[in-house]
Amino acid sequence: MVKAKAGIRLSDILVATIVVVLLLPFFLFPSVYEAYRTLNAEHGYLMAFVKFAFLATFGECIGLRIRTGKYYHSGFGLIPRALVWGFLGITIKIAFVIFGEGAPYALKTMGVVFPDPNPAYILRSPEFSGLKLLSAFAVGVTLNLFFAPVFMIFHRITDMHIIENHGTIRGFFTPIRVGYQISHLDWNSMWNFVLKKTVPFFWIPAQTLNFLLPEEWRVLVAAIYSIILGVLLSVASLMEEKRV
Repeated sequence: MVKAKAGIRLSDILVATIVVVLLLPFFLFPSVYEAYRTLNAEHGYLMAFVKFAFLATFGECIGLRIRTGKYYHSGFGLIPRALVWGFLGITIKIAFVIFGEGAPYALKTMGVVFPDPNPAYILRSPEFSGLKLLSAFAVGVTLNLFFAPVFMIFHRITDMHIIENHGTIRGFFTPIRVGYQISHLDWNSMWNFVLKKTVPFFWIPAQTLNFLLPEEWRVLVAAIYSIILGVLLSVASLMEEKRV
C-alpha cells in the first residue's frame, strides 16, 4: 500500500501563496474578470488550451505532492504534460459543444417536449426546472460514457510515453508506441478506479451540476474540475507505477 506524504511544508505555503496572488485580482477587480470572460468568448479554444495546460498540470503536481512529498521531480515532464493537457483542453471544449447541444436533442427524439425549437436552449435558461435538470443529466451521462473513457485512456497512454522518455521534450515528440502502451496499461486500475468509480460517482454528477450553471460559468468550473481530474489521474498513474 502506498502512503501519502503528510505534513505542511514551506513549498506548500509558497504554492498556496502563488495561487492566492493569481486568483485575487479576479475577485478584487471586476475589469480583470470581464477581460477573462471576453477572452473566453472571443478565443474559446485558445483559452481552453491555456487553462488546461496550467490548471490540469497543476493538479498532477498536487497528486505528485500527495504521493511523494514533492511537486516536481526529474523526469516528471512538466512541459510535455502541459502540452498534452492543453490539447486535451481543446477536445473538452469541443465535447462541451457537441454534447451540450446533442444530448438535449437526443431527449427530444425520445419524445421529451421542449418549449423551444432548439432543445439546448433549456440549458441557457436562467430558471431551474425538472426539464433543465434532465437535460443537464443527459449531458453528464453522454459526455462521460462516450467521451470520457477515450479521453482518459488517451491521457494515460501519453502519460506512459512521457515517463518512458524521462520527461524530456525531445522524447515527447518521438512516435508514441500506442500498441505497446495499450498492452502495458494497467487495465485493472483504469477500470476499477478511473472508469468504474470516478465516472459514475463524481464526473456524471459534477458535469450535471456544471450544465445547470449559467453558460458563462462553465468554462471556469471546467477549469476547476481539470485540477481535480489531474489529481485523480495522477494518483491512478502512481498507483499503477507502484504495482509494477
